[in-house]
Amino acid sequence: MTFSFSVHYTQYNLIKSTGTMAEWIDFGALFSEPLLRLLAAVLVGGAIGMDRAYRGRAAGFRTHILVCLASTLLMVLMDNQWLLAIELRPDVTRIDPARMAQGIMTGIGFLGAGVIMQDKQSVRGLTTAASIWITATIGIVIGAGFFAVAAFATLLTLITLALFNRLIDILPMRRYAYLNLRFHRGDEWSHAQVSELLAQSHVSVSSFSYKLESKGRSLAYQMTVRTTRPESFDEVATLLLQQSVVQEFTLRPLGD
Repeated sequence: MTFSFSVHYTQYNLIKSTGTMAEWIDFGALFSEPLLRLLAAVLVGGAIGMDRAYRGRAAGFRTHILVCLASTLLMVLMDNQWLLAIELRPDVTRIDPARMAQGIMTGIGFLGAGVIMQDKQSVRGLTTAASIWITATIGIVIGAGFFAVAAFATLLTLITLALFNRLIDILPMRRYAYLNLRFHRGDEWSHAQVSELLAQSHVSVSSFSYKLESKGRSLAYQMTVRTTRPESFDEVATLLLQQSVVQEFTLRPLGD
């Protein structure tokens, strides 16, 4: 950004001394650079958006392209606003690109908050909101002309979204889920019976609560369960389907 503005400042001095703008400015080079930045923004935003679209997220391919493109466009405007004020004196005019970047990130905060969804016991969309935020940040970097930094940041983002997601599936990490069980009153299992069934699939209970429903005719258990085996939740669902005393159950794995 400093180099770019210094070139603009030099061009301004030449224009001021000669009074002829077209004589000193190479308009082909001047406008080809912003167009290149905008094209790079479309490619970068599309690459990140592809991952979100592949996973069926609310903010996908086109959303990430528009976020990155808008951020780049605003920074290009900031970087070249000397053209809009060519009659001003650069020695007394102060341009602060950081103010534009700050405004962009403030606006992106509202967009990111819109993709975060809370459903009673779970929160989804945090990773998508973070991907929108990093896409806007990369767009700002592209708009400032730092292509190498933007390319490296894009690579790291794609590694985080795609490869690290597979790494989580491979590593023996704890996986959590919400489990709700409903029994007819009088046929309900005890806490120990529920824990014993879950233990058959290497699942343990983290928290346990009770709820009396249907005007006292049903008893519901609400619990958070955990395991280190990806297939355990499927096994638990199969076991619960075989239990005639279970009136109803919900098993919801937690994730981003």
